[in-house]
Amino acid sequence: MAYITTEDIALRLGPSGYVQLTDDAGTGNANEAVVDAERLAAEGEVDSYLARRYRVPIDLSRHGELAGLLAAVALDLAEYRLHARRPPVPADVHERQRAALTWLSRVASGEVVLPSVAQVAGNSATGAVAATIGEAAVLSRDELAGL
Repeated sequence: MAYITTEDIALRLGPSGYVQLTDDAGTGNANEAVVDAERLAAEGEVDSYLARRYRVPIDLSRHGELAGLLAAVALDLAEYRLHARRPPVPADVHERQRAALTWLSRVASGEVVLPSVAQVAGNSATGAVAATIGEAAVLSRDELAGL
């Protein structure tokens, strides 16, 4: 499930920026393959952080309230990636990328949670979960220590 579209990136960059940052062949036309590759990379980067806590990609059909937030973060990363192809990266673009990565790091660490009306599915593959089954212990730890 995509957080952003190629059209979202085109709107963010504007017509001339969109062509300038993607036209590697000098044709005067945007290279949609370049845009798509950077869009997918940005969405993958978002998911790589979110996967520490949540099942990804986030299902926006169930959590529509997260669509704008995740789109903004993914757009900041995609815009940076496209500018990085033609350095120097403008300071404001770099700052938005840093802010997006900081926020994603905070989500990954659990310091920040996704603001969703319904609980977002957790990622159960992030670590081992211990469980016990069977009868209760016959001897306690203290009783075993004396043996």
